[in-house]
Amino acid sequence: MIDVIIAGAGPTGVFLASELRLQGVEALVLDREDEPTKVVRGLGLHARSLEILGQRGIADEFLELGTQYPLAGFFAGITKPQPAGLDTTYPYVLGIPQTSTEHLLTQHALDLGVEIRRGTEVIGVRQDDDGVEVTLGGGGTRLRSKYLVGCDGGRSTVRRLLGVGFPGEPSRRDHLMGEMELTADPETVAAVVADVRETHKDFGAGPPVDGVYRVLVPAAEVAEDRTAPPTLEELTAQLVRLAGTDFGAHSARWLSRFGDATRLAESYRSGQVLLAGDAAHVHPPFGGQGLNLGIQDAFNLGWKLAAQVHGWAPPGLLDSYEAERRPVAAQVLDNTRAQSELTSAEPGPQAVRRLLAELMEFEEVNRYLIEKITATGIRYDFGEGHSLLGRRLPDVQLAGGRLYEHMHTGHGILLDTAGQLSAAGWEERVDLVSGAAGEQGPDLSSELGAPAVLLRPDGHVVWAGGGQAELSDALARWFGAPVGGRERGSREHHTQAPDRTAGSSERPGFV
Repeated sequence: MIDVIIAGAGPTGVFLASELRLQGVEALVLDREDEPTKVVRGLGLHARSLEILGQRGIADEFLELGTQYPLAGFFAGITKPQPAGLDTTYPYVLGIPQTSTEHLLTQHALDLGVEIRRGTEVIGVRQDDDGVEVTLGGGGTRLRSKYLVGCDGGRSTVRRLLGVGFPGEPSRRDHLMGEMELTADPETVAAVVADVRETHKDFGAGPPVDGVYRVLVPAAEVAEDRTAPPTLEELTAQLVRLAGTDFGAHSARWLSRFGDATRLAESYRSGQVLLAGDAAHVHPPFGGQGLNLGIQDAFNLGWKLAAQVHGWAPPGLLDSYEAERRPVAAQVLDNTRAQSELTSAEPGPQAVRRLLAELMEFEEVNRYLIEKITATGIRYDFGEGHSLLGRRLPDVQLAGGRLYEHMHTGHGILLDTAGQLSAAGWEERVDLVSGAAGEQGPDLSSELGAPAVLLRPDGHVVWAGGGQAELSDALARWFGAPVGGRERGSREHHTQAPDRTAGSSERPGFV
């Protein structure tokens, strides 16, 4: 029996498979398509997603292929100066095509030993007391697994087979998008686009990359067949209607249609089957949050599902995936609904847009909206206690390296200033980062207001304090029952950072 089958080999599915493999769980990814899509829907990675990639030691691969842009104009295209001192090591959006992101995440999964089967469609799902039986198209082959995760997009087959409701609003406005060549000179294109965007914020073309433009136009009507791609003629007709010219558009590389449908799954789990990414939520693309939201779903779910498979998950751990991530998705649906309204050319929405632009002159308002888009403001509800509870830590400087260098294993982290606390019994699940004997450890107490903190594998703080009894309670709550005393070969990190990390600061303490 396979541990986990994942339907969908997009960014959410392959990253979830990577997280499972990192925890020693067998993951099989199935995808109905014979090859990855060439359609470039997403164009960027936000700070929280880059932090996630940094925690797994692969962020540099993405940074090498992408371009860093300031976080200005990402809420409804209202451009205000980026606030200083954002709480992240990545205070920018990384411009990188979704196809490149998917390629890098897929390679990461393959490097970890994930099996990906393309041209394999899930057509049936049946659960019993022992697990899940998945029926495949093209012959009716059946596979069994302990769990199944649907990462198969907004029209998810897994969600439909489960009968999980997907309430919300259907698309009211469609947009056409594609990559193509334009015969008009770049200066003319830029001038016309700037003029049209005065009244139509959802219109754009360029700038060109290797002579190819990315063109976006509102569609003439909402399509009845959501699966049918648009034609170049449809797109050029809209160019002419809005801009007075089609810019000589020709040689389209790909064309796509998307709408502003906004839906949220009624449940993220049904027995042994779970949903993640677009299978659980769809929304307008404003702010570039969809791809990022899916990656963050996978990061939250992976270690919890692995704990369930291995049998050490404490009660309620797997259900905390929905409890934490569904409210986040609901907030994204709301802010994209708002942004969608603010792109309307109608007088009412335009008046609200002008008012919001005035409010964003206040730095705290601007910061608040940026934290929504980038997901750096997320705080999960872990109950009353220290102000750090539920928050994630950025890649802070430690005495012998940076925090994320210690998180590549996918384990929890206990950061302890003086090395007086113990994670004995949890060594295979929690790594200890402390000062070595006779050396000063990281100055946690002055910077974080606590002498020690316990992080989940996804970087969120689940405990902050200095007492062993409270720490042991937190370890049991999040990492299950202890398995005895300290085992040989337990993973304990001192002030020396792993050798594989280059360029770390050598200054002690936090900066």
